[in-house]
Amino acid sequence: MILLRQIAGHDLDALVKNLNDEKVIRYLSSRVPFPYTQKDADWFIQTGSKNGIYRAITYNGALAGVISVSPGEHEHARTAKMGYWLGRKFWGKGVATQAVCEMTKDVFSTSDIVRLSAPVYAPNKASMRVLEKNGYELDGILKKGAYKNGVFLDEHVYSLVR
Repeated sequence: MILLRQIAGHDLDALVKNLNDEKVIRYLSSRVPFPYTQKDADWFIQTGSKNGIYRAITYNGALAGVISVSPGEHEHARTAKMGYWLGRKFWGKGVATQAVCEMTKDVFSTSDIVRLSAPVYAPNKASMRVLEKNGYELDGILKKGAYKNGVFLDEHVYSLVR
């Protein structure tokens, strides 16, 4: 069973452990440092997770990952971008699919956001499937839309409109 909750101080060790796994961070933004230290986790818990809507994803009480929604500004104030990650031991259990479903419902029912989008790097087929299972549709592909670790990656942009 999954639950979305506020990120808390007791998540520090699980954040450090999960975000030091190269397979977990390979498709995350380079904003997430690697290696990921306790200082990084403390900053995220105290400061970073307060900029937008961030939720800890828990699975049977354990921190499985994080999901976030970052509202746009100005003429994009009614739209937002979603991102998420899971620790490797939680892959393949439907955790991400359920977390995206719950976060989407929550954002659409408690805010004035009318469009959620989620950019996904081309090799990340599992994340694309999570979004598709939740009704997100492919808006388009930004060819060589990102450059990470010395490689250009196509960025698939999915969205769901309320």
